[in-house]
Amino acid sequence: MSNFLRITDVMKKTGIAKSTIWLWVSENRFPKPIKLSPRITVWEEDKVNEWMSKLR
Repeated sequence: MSNFLRITDVMKKTGIAKSTIWLWVSENRFPKPIKLSPRITVWEEDKVNEWMSKLR
């Protein structure tokens, strides 16, 4: 089972700015997040890791 990452964790892990992450999500260039509640959005760490490994 994957851990969940909040936007700040995703930014630290990838080195990508928040606005760029959201732009790339909208362009299907970054994994889609999961909405846990109206104010909480998370990413599955496994999917972020997989995305990062494909960049190499």
